[in-house]
Amino acid sequence: MLKLYNTLTKEKEIFEPIDKENNLVRMYSCGLTVYNYAHIGNMRTYIFMDTLRKVLKYNGYKLLHVMNITDVGHLTSDADEGEDKMAKSAREQNKSVYEIAKMYTEAYQKDFKKLNIEDTEILAKATDHIKDMEEYVKKILENGYAYETSKGVYFDTSKLKNYGRMLSNNNLDDLKAGARIEVDNEKRNPHDFALWIKAPKEHIMKWDSFMGLCYPGWHIECSAMSRKYLGDVFDIHTGGVDHIPIHHENEIAQAIGATGKVPAKIWMHVEFLQINGGKMSKSLGNVYTITDLENKGIEPLAYRYFTFSANYRTKLNFTWDAIKSAQVALNRLREATKQHKNGVDEADDTKIQEYLDRFNNAVNDDINMPLAIAVVWDVAREQVKSKKYFDLLMKFDYILSLDLDKEESKEENYPQEIADLLEERKIARQNKDYSKSDEIRDKIYSLGYEVKDTREGQMLKKL
Repeated sequence: MLKLYNTLTKEKEIFEPIDKENNLVRMYSCGLTVYNYAHIGNMRTYIFMDTLRKVLKYNGYKLLHVMNITDVGHLTSDADEGEDKMAKSAREQNKSVYEIAKMYTEAYQKDFKKLNIEDTEILAKATDHIKDMEEYVKKILENGYAYETSKGVYFDTSKLKNYGRMLSNNNLDDLKAGARIEVDNEKRNPHDFALWIKAPKEHIMKWDSFMGLCYPGWHIECSAMSRKYLGDVFDIHTGGVDHIPIHHENEIAQAIGATGKVPAKIWMHVEFLQINGGKMSKSLGNVYTITDLENKGIEPLAYRYFTFSANYRTKLNFTWDAIKSAQVALNRLREATKQHKNGVDEADDTKIQEYLDRFNNAVNDDINMPLAIAVVWDVAREQVKSKKYFDLLMKFDYILSLDLDKEESKEENYPQEIADLLEERKIARQNKDYSKSDEIRDKIYSLGYEVKDTREGQMLKKL
């Protein structure tokens, strides 16, 4: 029995899909705004998204899962204040906004592959759905939940008794609804937010519409695309906790304005990743990417393992010592798993079932990965070496996606400095300069790697 915590009701609920007949789960996840490289805080959210996907499929459900790509750009805060992120990045890098979007979309997709995050059934780019957004705005206008000013179309928050309180219990005096434009004196209420914006001449991304050249408000894209692919009401909506007070509240408001319904039954949110107990911030120089981890000798899947050390609804504290420990633990878990691969002993079937029940209960209790990992370790440490235990661990690894049966790679997934030293050592051995070869081997060892010479070449192992 799968239970999921619902931010909307503030409690765990037994999950049942709307489409029981087809056993189909319809899910929407807020994707990235592709103006910069994704950081490891972003990746915590998407690792959870992927884990949830796999738990659902593990339970026998089919999936129709949509994730958006915000390639239109929104402003520099979640309240949509300040300069457009896409335009700012394009200007700083002397590229077009479309080149920026393509470059960073490809970058995050590479990171997803490194983290074993599988593709969603539908990847929806905002720029491909401008007309859908326009029609959605027109529907809200038609239903009397929006109004036009000289600068665009605003959602009228006074039409909703519970605006800003559905997910977050916001105090409206503190709420910033935001819009992609400067303060408009024609707004009826201070919390009204922009749905459709008339584009100034200098604005880069704009489209012809029923109001002339315009561009969409940030919040409208998720509402329009989720409805297009998933219908008026779907099963699950995921995102980071930063989306709760503004973006997701506004999604709910827009959906009520267009359809009279809250768009998702269950809303799930991932807590912040902290860095050394504090906030991740460019000014502090602690905004790390997956590439930054790799350059420190940390495998991306070690970060996936690290995120399983805390419940997704609690803050997770990243330190370099913690992530190095996660790498060591993952290496040991793989070694322990492989000891069962060729095991000839017979494991007790009753014990196998007990482990399976414990793991299933953990992942089905609101995706409790710390408890699930504890079960995995109990199986891996079994003194009886049995192929049955290996098969059980492989079953668990469908959800974990940690490549527990991964073979040591020869010369991949390590920092450039190590790659350069390996090449230098290779040349030294070809020149029969074994003294230099040993010297380089010792240096590589001091950096946390062991080199072994085999018939196939140099084999590298993380210590």
